[in-house]
Amino acid sequence: MSRCLSILALFLLGFFCMGLASSAQAAETLSYADLVDRMTDLKQPAVLPAVGETCKQWSSWDRASKYDAQSGKYVNWDANGDGGHFIREENGLMVMAEMNGPGCIWRTWSARALDGHVKIYLDGSAEPVVDLPFKNYFSGDTAPFDFSAVSYDLVENGCRGQNLYLPIPYQKSCKIVAEKGWGAYYQFVYTTFPEGTKLPTFSGDLVARNADALKSYNDLVAGRVDNKADRLPSGPDVEHNSLRVAGGAATKVVELAGPGTITSIQAKVPLGDRADEMAALRQLCIQITFDGEAKPAVWCPLGDFFGTAPGRNLYTNWVTGMTEDGFYANWTMPFGNRALVELVNDGQKARELELTIIHERLQSFEGLGHFHCKWHRDAHMLPQDRWPDWTLLKTEGRGRFMGVMLHVWNPQGGWWGEGDEKFFVDGEKYPSTFGTGSEDYFGYAWCDPHLFQRPFHSQTMTMGNKGHQSVLRWHLADSIPFQTSFEGCIEKYYRTEEKGTLYAATVCWYLAPGGVDPYEPVPVEQRHDYYVKLPVVAGGFRVLGEPAGDPHTQKMTQYQDKWSGDDHLWWTGAKPGDKLDIALPVEADGRYDVSVILTKARDYGIVQLSIDGKKIGEPIDLYNPQVIRTGTISLGTAELTKGEHVLGVEIVGKNEKAVPAFMFGLDEVLLDRK
Repeated sequence: MSRCLSILALFLLGFFCMGLASSAQAAETLSYADLVDRMTDLKQPAVLPAVGETCKQWSSWDRASKYDAQSGKYVNWDANGDGGHFIREENGLMVMAEMNGPGCIWRTWSARALDGHVKIYLDGSAEPVVDLPFKNYFSGDTAPFDFSAVSYDLVENGCRGQNLYLPIPYQKSCKIVAEKGWGAYYQFVYTTFPEGTKLPTFSGDLVARNADALKSYNDLVAGRVDNKADRLPSGPDVEHNSLRVAGGAATKVVELAGPGTITSIQAKVPLGDRADEMAALRQLCIQITFDGEAKPAVWCPLGDFFGTAPGRNLYTNWVTGMTEDGFYANWTMPFGNRALVELVNDGQKARELELTIIHERLQSFEGLGHFHCKWHRDAHMLPQDRWPDWTLLKTEGRGRFMGVMLHVWNPQGGWWGEGDEKFFVDGEKYPSTFGTGSEDYFGYAWCDPHLFQRPFHSQTMTMGNKGHQSVLRWHLADSIPFQTSFEGCIEKYYRTEEKGTLYAATVCWYLAPGGVDPYEPVPVEQRHDYYVKLPVVAGGFRVLGEPAGDPHTQKMTQYQDKWSGDDHLWWTGAKPGDKLDIALPVEADGRYDVSVILTKARDYGIVQLSIDGKKIGEPIDLYNPQVIRTGTISLGTAELTKGEHVLGVEIVGKNEKAVPAFMFGLDEVLLDRK
């Protein structure tokens, strides 16, 4: 292959040769084979989006979340009933999605697809092009989706969640409806192309005519999962570097002349034990500066750059991976004049490694964006009405969002990921992508902590949802284009001050030169060994020790009664015999009347309270058909000294009418000195 590759060989014809202005205006004709190629094309996303190109999502998100234009505030922004919503009911069917063309569905997902049929109507046809039990979209053996590497149920991996990554194009319109019994939770991700784009209409016959292209796609991505790393980029141009980076120093790896593009970065890093892995791969950072810009477009701890954290966690997918033979990241990184690749070692220990840069020449950088990859923690503060949004990426300019690797530190356990993704594009007040749960965004379901490797999404590290978790999703065909700005968020229900839960995000996107990248390098002490176990604070009460179950704060504003602070301590996941200890501060020595205000509901248990290990009061039955705040419940008197005491809660049973969940809710503890 020639060292000076043509634009036609590197990117799709029409995006460059006519220049940026004409590319935004050109009407493309895309065959089905072209669309299939886009599923794995790592070069196409570097092309800056044309005006009129969008990528959005229909899902079953809770429509109670609203934006009030009059007040400029978000209302019920934490609504969480995401399983069964749809656009409307029509002739006994639920309309799940409805969009105008020209467009293409790239990704279909469900948490629990069942026997009810889901039907896809395209381009005004009275007959559906697909009419299948929803579960068969993901079985891998049912036409027209019988390609097992891209139509799958993660049960095969010991996890849960159902995914289909196969293009479903339409020229004029798409409407998706479901019969009763279809299941729970759904997502359809689709691109709308600029007006005038010519696309084929999906059908079984179209699939049959393109069977070879689909089989090639299926086989290609199957070779990049389950720790296989087949057909990694290997040329045409290779810079192989054996490096020794002293502690506290930086070194230049390579400086490339443009126009050109990096197509893969591969590394071999000698590491010691697990502690050394975790230290080295957060202390070493890769940074890449393109075309003399003022700051690096890529700055990331080395391990996170290769898609997982903390430490070395073996996995492979189409874009990134860590294998016994080394690490790889196959992002396309075009530049006009030069690319400077550097390594920084913020640790004290010198590190040796091998770094290989695969690159190619370009005829022109015109119409392309620079690749950005940044690592951050809690980089953005949002107003209270936006809670529980946590910002993954906020940028300005023209470009594409390419996905995220999220490292979660969840020291107290429990389900950390109850939050939806929300993508605001070009100043939207209401996000055009609104998800149904964090694990749903990452392609799995039901809080399942088991590892899986799939072509575009993976769970690469797990401690059973208690401790470290690492998940990723890369967007290729389903990249999110933006013309002026992008704000991507994911909800974080577990507050750091209460549960100690921390997020660290590695975000990837393309951005036109001159765009706003707000992220600066993060000091090493905030990258490594920041994960500590903080005391749990729930409903304003400090929880002692590590109790069974999950004590946390629950907002109570949706109920008729009024709780102090609009929340309470909510203890879930416990069973009879389990105990919860709560710090009880006392201001002065004395004899006190002790009372509590609790919560009752149909799934609450019977509890026995104690102070410093001594029972106080009788067992309290917390069953009630509705959720209510109790009145003041007197427990009796106790002699208490100044200082911290322990209020104990033990689950001792349940009412015969109660759902056997054995929950407990505490609103107030009242101490009245006699």
